[in-house]
Amino acid sequence: MSKKSSYLLGIILTIILGTILYYFLCCSLCCGKESCKNKQNETESVVTPEIKDATRNAFMIKDANGDFSIEMSDNFNFKTSNFSILDPVSGNVENGVLKLKDYLLANPTKTVDITGFYKSDETNNSAYPNLGIARANSVKNYLVLHGVSSRQIDTYGKLNDSINPDESNILFGPVEFGVLTTDESDTSTIEALKTACDAIRANPLILHFQTGQASINLTSEQRQKIADISHCVDKLGVIIQVVGHTDNTGDATNNIVLGQQRADFAKGYLVKNGILESNIETSSEGPNVPIADNATEAGRAENRRTVITIN
Repeated sequence: MSKKSSYLLGIILTIILGTILYYFLCCSLCCGKESCKNKQNETESVVTPEIKDATRNAFMIKDANGDFSIEMSDNFNFKTSNFSILDPVSGNVENGVLKLKDYLLANPTKTVDITGFYKSDETNNSAYPNLGIARANSVKNYLVLHGVSSRQIDTYGKLNDSINPDESNILFGPVEFGVLTTDESDTSTIEALKTACDAIRANPLILHFQTGQASINLTSEQRQKIADISHCVDKLGVIIQVVGHTDNTGDATNNIVLGQQRADFAKGYLVKNGILESNIETSSEGPNVPIADNATEAGRAENRRTVITIN
């Protein structure tokens, strides 16, 4: 090997060796161990989700125009994406509800507002427009079962992304309460409610089924109708009527049974969503009241329905 070739080979080997040493010793020699460690921590902080403290809202009811006031750390609790009150309900909360009942009985012009909170990342599995209304309705039912008149309760839902569940996905107290004094001479609210209830009678909630099927998938408009129907029941004492219908396929007697099964299924769905069973009546018309031509599949699909209205 010539002297010139040896010289070039030495240069190449030096470059290769230097590259290897730079690659393996960079953090300790160039950046410094602490600097590299900080960079690693920075990377980890990007991918590690932020852990937020669980929100714990107090059970607080106060009449700004009266002498009624309750506040305690316990409250009604719910699982995320769920509208059923978690058991057990605190004895302190139950005692507070009984005090509220006595106060409302002694003051018939007072009403209590219940606002349920929900988060934008929750899944609404209820029949209502949002989980907040569904949660408020569950609390309303708890109050009614403990002697509070539904006529003195109003329910609302409100988006609130500031509430956080704990590590078990429990939301502590995603509800708030307010007490109002109604003006007995102002009949505008009750008249507006009667108008809304008349609209339900004129345009009932109609649910359609496939043959042999009893599933319910609601549109946003249908969810709002259920909320309106519930409000009519609470405030005016009306009864919900659920009537099952079928097409004319198969035996007429069996279709009567199928229509009743659909009506009962719809009733169960309403009860699951917080409408008291005693406020719902079911019946079946089977194939006897078609609204479309049974000679076509489209007509038969229209006839397979359950009609939900109020008396």
